[in-house]
Amino acid sequence: MDFFKLEKHGTNVKTEFTAGFTTFLTMMYIVPVNAIIMSKAGMPMDALITATALITIFSSILNGLWANTPIAMSVGMGLNAYFTFGLVLGMKVPWQTALGVVFLSGLLFLVLSLTPLRVWIMRSVPHDLRRAISAGIGTFIAFIGLKSMGMVVANPAVLVGVGNFKNPTVLLGVVGLVLVFAFYSWKLKGAFILAVLLTSIVGWAFGIGAYPTEFFSLPASVAPIAFELDIVGALKLSLLPVIITFLITDLFDSLGTLAGVGYRAGLFKDDGKELQKTLEIDALASTACAVVGVSTTTAFVESASGVEEGGRTGLTAVVTGLCFILTLFMMPLFKAIPENAIYPVLVMVGVLMFSELSHVNFKDTAIAVSTFLIVVMMPLTFSITNGLAFGLISYVLIKLIKKEFKDVNFGILFLTFVSLIVFIVQEGH
Repeated sequence: MDFFKLEKHGTNVKTEFTAGFTTFLTMMYIVPVNAIIMSKAGMPMDALITATALITIFSSILNGLWANTPIAMSVGMGLNAYFTFGLVLGMKVPWQTALGVVFLSGLLFLVLSLTPLRVWIMRSVPHDLRRAISAGIGTFIAFIGLKSMGMVVANPAVLVGVGNFKNPTVLLGVVGLVLVFAFYSWKLKGAFILAVLLTSIVGWAFGIGAYPTEFFSLPASVAPIAFELDIVGALKLSLLPVIITFLITDLFDSLGTLAGVGYRAGLFKDDGKELQKTLEIDALASTACAVVGVSTTTAFVESASGVEEGGRTGLTAVVTGLCFILTLFMMPLFKAIPENAIYPVLVMVGVLMFSELSHVNFKDTAIAVSTFLIVVMMPLTFSITNGLAFGLISYVLIKLIKKEFKDVNFGILFLTFVSLIVFIVQEGH
C-alpha cells in the first residue's frame, strides 16, 4: 500500500477502509435519488440507476488513484434537478441535447482545469456571490422537493399554495422530512439513506408503493442513454448561458467542497498538486458523465464523513468506489422506493446549501441585492441560469452606480455579458 503513502499521511489500511465505507453509507442515497430525478426527463430509470453507479465508481476510484485524495465523486445534486426540471421540462430541451450541454460544460471545465483560466474565473467572482449561488441552488432544489412531494402546489390566484395534507402520499413526504431532519440533527452516519429506507417501509406498510418482491438483480444496460448526447443540438447561442451556468456552478461547487473537506483535514497543504489533480479528475468525470447518460459529476461534500473517520489518502476514495459496485445489483429495491421517500432528501440538501448565506456580507449593497435576486429568482423562475443572470447584472449595475470600479473586473463583465444573452435570445416559457 506504499502507492497511497499511508504512513506519510498518518493513516493505515484499516482506517482507510473504514473511512471509505463510511463515505459510501453517507452518499449511497445519490443512486436512487438521481435516478428518480432524471427519470422525470423521460429517461429510463433502470439505465439511470446503472449509469449513476458506474460514474460514481469510475470517478471515485480514478480520483483515488490519480490524485491520492479521499474525495469521492458522483452526480451533483442541484444540477441534476436543473437538468430535468429547468432544461428538459422547463425549456423543453430534449434530454439528448441537455446531455450535450453537460458534455460541453464538462469539456470547458477540463480545459480550464489545465490552464490558468480556472484561477482567473475563480478570482473574477467574489466569494459572497459564490455563496449566493450555492444558497440559490439550495432554494431551487428544496422548492422542487416540496413541489414534487405535493406540499407546495399550483394556485391560479397566487401562483403557489399549500398542498393537501390529508393525502397519504403527501403525509408520507412529511414523515420523510421529519426523519431526515432528525437523523441529520443526530449526526447519524448514512442519515439520508436511512431516512429514505425507513420512509419507504412506512410507505409500503400503508400501501403507498409496492413492497419489493426481490432486492437484488443483474445490472440494467445503459444502452438506452449512453452515447445518446446531442452535442450539435447544444451548440446554440440560446444555450450558451446554460452551458456557462453548468460550468461555473460545477467549478465553484467543486472548489467549495474541496476547500471545506480538504483544508479542514490538512490536505492540499504542500504545492497544490493534489488539489490540481482532484480538479482534473472532477473535470474529466464531468465530461464522461454525459457520455454515460447522466448529469454533471462533482466532488461530494459527504466525503467529509470519511475524512472525519481518519481517511487521508486515495485509498478511501477507491474503497468508496468499490462499495458502489453493490448498488449495481440493487435495482429492485431502488425501483420500489416511493418517490416521496426520496424528495425529502432534496429539501435537506437545499437547507445545507442555503446555510452558505450566513457568511455573506449584506452590508455591501451590491452583494445584498445580487444575493437576494439570485436566491429568490432561481426558484421563482425555475432556472439557475435566470437567477444567476439577475444576480450578476444587478451586481455590476450597482457597482457602476456607486463608482466602485475596482470591483468590476473583466471576468465579471464577461459573465454578465453572457448573462444578458438569457434575456436577449432565450425563448420565454
